Amino acid sequence: MPCSTRTRSSSSIPKDTLRASQLSVLPMAGGERAGGRATRLQSNRADAGLRLPARPARRRARLSSPGAGRSSAAREALRRRLLGLIEGNRVMIFSKSYCPHSTRVKELFSSLGVACNILELDQVDDGANVQEVLSEITNQRTVPNIFVNKVHMGGCDRTFQAHQSGLLQKLLQEDSAYDYDLIVIGGGSGGLACAQEAAILGKKVMVLDFVVPSPQGTSWGLGGTCVNVGCIPKKLMHQAALLGQALRDARKFGWEYSQQVKHTWETMTEAIQNHIGSLNWGYRLSLREKAVAYVNSYGEFVEHHKIKATNRKGQETCYTAAKFVLATGQRPRYLGIQGDKEYCITSDDLFSLPYCPGKTLVVGASYVALECAGFLAGIGLDVTIMVRSILLRGFDQEMAEKVGSYMEQHGVKFLRKFVPVLVQQLEKGSPGKLKVVAKSTEGPETIEEIYNTVLLAIGRDSCTRKIGLEKIGVKINEKSGKIPVNDVEQTNVPYVYAVGDILEGKLELTPVAIQAGKLLARRLFAGRLEKCDYVNVPTTVFTPLEYGCCGLSEEKAIEMYKKENLEYRVIGFHVLGPNAGEVTQGFAAAMKCGLTKQLLDDTIGIHPTCGEVFTTLEITKSSGLDITQKGC
Repeated sequence: MPCSTRTRSSSSIPKDTLRASQLSVLPMAGGERAGGRATRLQSNRADAGLRLPARPARRRARLSSPGAGRSSAAREALRRRLLGLIEGNRVMIFSKSYCPHSTRVKELFSSLGVACNILELDQVDDGANVQEVLSEITNQRTVPNIFVNKVHMGGCDRTFQAHQSGLLQKLLQEDSAYDYDLIVIGGGSGGLACAQEAAILGKKVMVLDFVVPSPQGTSWGLGGTCVNVGCIPKKLMHQAALLGQALRDARKFGWEYSQQVKHTWETMTEAIQNHIGSLNWGYRLSLREKAVAYVNSYGEFVEHHKIKATNRKGQETCYTAAKFVLATGQRPRYLGIQGDKEYCITSDDLFSLPYCPGKTLVVGASYVALECAGFLAGIGLDVTIMVRSILLRGFDQEMAEKVGSYMEQHGVKFLRKFVPVLVQQLEKGSPGKLKVVAKSTEGPETIEEIYNTVLLAIGRDSCTRKIGLEKIGVKINEKSGKIPVNDVEQTNVPYVYAVGDILEGKLELTPVAIQAGKLLARRLFAGRLEKCDYVNVPTTVFTPLEYGCCGLSEEKAIEMYKKENLEYRVIGFHVLGPNAGEVTQGFAAAMKCGLTKQLLDDTIGIHPTCGEVFTTLEITKSSGLDITQKGC
């Protein structure tokens, strides 16, 4: 049972990496995470505390402070009063009487004939505390601080920009003027979590979900990538491969059977697709039970607060909403060479492929590439992986190479430093025959080989460029297509939010999207403040020997803290071994609680298990000693 874990640790000044068996754990950094601030909130009316009706423009609001003592109860009472002002007024302006920018904003609303409430922070007894709590709600420390129909506009400049673009006029409409309180674009993990949570909180919600067929014509039902063409079918095929390996290993443990182990692709895919179909139906039923409107149409913004939905027949319907959440996810990238879209498949196609793929070339070195190659080889296929540069970019590189080495020892072939330049069909069939021409990344050398199937796993692109974001001014990263958001998942357009894989600089993981979606709905519609914590999120690469990790890679730890500055708290955890995902999940909870090497040493292990080795780590990387376990 090979097992590898990695830990960076020290009892005084840590400079080494502890090793045990083939293990790896990365520990210990000083410094706490700085919490972010919310930029937009909404409170339930029952919890709002102070409620002031809208008065004529520039009428000052008054706020009764709970007193100078800032106990947690008093602070919470003040927060509720502020949320009450925000929720209870069409326009709420927090300003200071002598601020010229505040004056400009007041004059703007006066010129528009719009009634607004104004709280002058320099005119109330507890103004400093009010501004402090307000900054926690909005992440803005300056005045004026402006809300329109519970949407945080920001300051003077953003309000005037919104006026010039027409957005301010849209926001001034009453919420009842919209068809829905919330429209979610995308029916994947994050979008569904957000939609259902908002509906539970009593809001009128719609989900728009439409899967554009892959170049090979593959489409699927409600639930997004994870359920249909990602985590779920991937783990099931991984399990199928492990069962095959267990059957082959059984003979060494005394089990005798006459038949050769044989795998039938069609039986496996039928069972997997039946399971996925039940999940699709379960999602639709759950939406129906929560009164969420589900529309199987492609959503595209046509103007502020308005979206066009186009169904499979080309019929168009428009809907409006007070708020929108983008959860459109990503789709596999193609090479841009002759024959790629015509003859290659991606993970979008593999899990429902109606025939066994046969001799397969997997192009790419991502976790998707290695996982797919691993289970295809595990069911007995001839598999080659073509790698442009390094394995598992972004993961710990020592562990990544151990993954590759294990796969190579178990029959997967690797073509390093090559990229395809041509895919040509030689024979049609199920599967057919394809000739692949590849070129070296380090010189003029070219190679040719014939395969039955070519699977591309070179990355994914965000589905953000064809949904009309430019019409409402939502900014995206032009290179990656990802959407920049603040720490409460709000885009630069105040009423538009985003969750999941399309977020710039965030982890592309299903549980992250689900957590972010739920918490977003609670902040928008329940006055909650909790934000998604994107730090120390565990994950596992389901290669034949699983690789689980949480926190920093060794490379990132050294980059961030330098070797001489590493302290005793565990900042990176890495394990390569059977059931690494299950092992990592438990240690991730410990890391959230501030796990240290001393706590690991004080923990009594469960014997004999792979996870036990974390309680006995004692060999440092720099010592050069053999890490092979010698006994119990």
